Amino acid sequence: MSDPTVTVTIKLFAAYQEAYGMPELVLALPQGATVAEVCDRLLQEHPELEQWRSLTRFGVNYQFVEPDWVLQDGDEVVLIPPVSGG
Repeated sequence: MSDPTVTVTIKLFAAYQEAYGMPELVLALPQGATVAEVCDRLLQEHPELEQWRSLTRFGVNYQFVEPDWVLQDGDEVVLIPPVSGG
């Protein structure tokens, strides 16, 4: 029997979107995974994003959350790095 997983949609903005070349990802994660683990995974795949780790804010289902937020199946996660412009 396989370990239970949750499937989440990751909305990418700014530097994250540039690194991945797409606006969103769908990931299968172990049950009990946190937003911080999503961030860790993305930074492992794209180490150039490491500079944004401490500045990135997180949202789940349209509300800001802390990195230790536990994800549920079907959640929509956003990683929001600082942006500039006018």
